[in-house]
Amino acid sequence: MEHGGNVIDELTTDHREVDDLFARIEQQLLGDPGRRELADKLTAALMRHSAVEQRYLYPAVREHVDGGDELADKEIEAHGDLGELLKDLEGRPADDGEFDHLVAKLKLLVCAHAADQEQHLFPRLADACSGQDLDDLGGQIRKARRTAPTRPHPFAPDNKLLAPGAGLVDRLRDALTGRGR
Repeated sequence: MEHGGNVIDELTTDHREVDDLFARIEQQLLGDPGRRELADKLTAALMRHSAVEQRYLYPAVREHVDGGDELADKEIEAHGDLGELLKDLEGRPADDGEFDHLVAKLKLLVCAHAADQEQHLFPRLADACSGQDLDDLGGQIRKARRTAPTRPHPFAPDNKLLAPGAGLVDRLRDALTGRGR
């Protein structure tokens, strides 16, 4: 969770961690309760990632990248779809008939989103920002990750406004239920 690079390094490392969680889910036998535990870890990682992108990455894209408003709006729309899928997946046991379908759908969405960012958005941001700006954003993301939500809140109007309070409540719920250990 704590990486130590600029904004692009931070978010790319998040992408690799999420790829690893998908692979670990797929390695488990169908219906194995371990798949549910890994799905909870995946959900927490994706929610933290989404919240920090909305709070720091997309405002920077709007400010520095030509056509940034359109790019950020497209990315934020994808986050809404992500939240709905994660909410559908939340709490479903691994042997539920929809569990594997939702994980597969989630993987397609997340992998396409990450690939698009890495191939198009990140290079444009790197060209538009100074190294210091990218490093500063990386530091802000590391700090914000500690308080970001770990559960889906698809009906919240904006994850960046929701993040601090919801993150605290989510972490309390996680501690009480043992989720994500």
